[in-house]
Amino acid sequence: MKVFDVSETKQQSVAVLLPCYNEEVTIAQLVADFKEALPGADIYVYDNASSDKTAERAKEAGAIVRHERRRGKGNVIRRMFSDIDADVYVMADGDGTYAAKDAPALIEQLNDHSLAMVVGRRANITEDAGRKGHALGNRVFNATFRWMFEPGFSDIFSGYRVFSRRFVKSFPALSAGFETETEISVHALTLKLPVEEQEVSYSTRPEGSESKLSTFKDGLRILKSFFILMKEVRPLQFFSILGGISLLFSLYFGLPVVFEYFTTGIVTLIPRWIACIGMLVLALMMFVCGIILDSIARFRTEQKLIAYLATAKSS
Repeated sequence: MKVFDVSETKQQSVAVLLPCYNEEVTIAQLVADFKEALPGADIYVYDNASSDKTAERAKEAGAIVRHERRRGKGNVIRRMFSDIDADVYVMADGDGTYAAKDAPALIEQLNDHSLAMVVGRRANITEDAGRKGHALGNRVFNATFRWMFEPGFSDIFSGYRVFSRRFVKSFPALSAGFETETEISVHALTLKLPVEEQEVSYSTRPEGSESKLSTFKDGLRILKSFFILMKEVRPLQFFSILGGISLLFSLYFGLPVVFEYFTTGIVTLIPRWIACIGMLVLALMMFVCGIILDSIARFRTEQKLIAYLATAKSS
């Protein structure tokens, strides 16, 4: 296994961030693995109001244990990014499905290519740790993401990522739950930051460890976050789609009225005509809103990029 010693490479400080909720079965071994793979790195375990002995097991293994009472992975990540100072940040889930031995290669790629983020693309993700619903959801959501935003990531839900200091300290983390990975990916694409993917190992949870992800409930939350983020960062496309749908309804209601008028010289389908005009006005409003909000979104993007560039590369 390749070992990355932070004391011998560019004097970088490395922080390993492990958000956890009820992971007492896996967390001790995971902390030990990261200590072996990244000697000299600080291992932080953020306990998200666990009801088991996650915090105790992590502390016994030598991790720095901190707590976030508000439930949700997004809340934990926002707290971690705010509290911890380092040159390089390695983030992984606390369930033991990611291999610590892959971290040195991810850090090396980040440094060698001067990247803002490296995403660990999970090998055999179609199996998704044995849960077929999650595997199907990953394929569908990744395809939807590429359609709504742009190609750039093939595994947007990967919890194994390495970040530069600039990225972490300028990222406006707003999500509360599992949709936080989507928010991170959209942020990187919107600012056109230098990011890459690298394949990492991905395994099933050990016996006694259970997934906290609900296929349908969290799937709906993630889909909702897609639309909210598209409205925020690509408002012209978002409202153009809504305006186009409204225009189609306007044509559906209006064409029979127009056909009747040119055929008979009279209009008897008054309700349809009113609906046609209403949908046409709504379509025009959508297009205008999209144009106005697109200008605002561009300004916000410029401000985020300025904040990113203004952040020191290292502490």
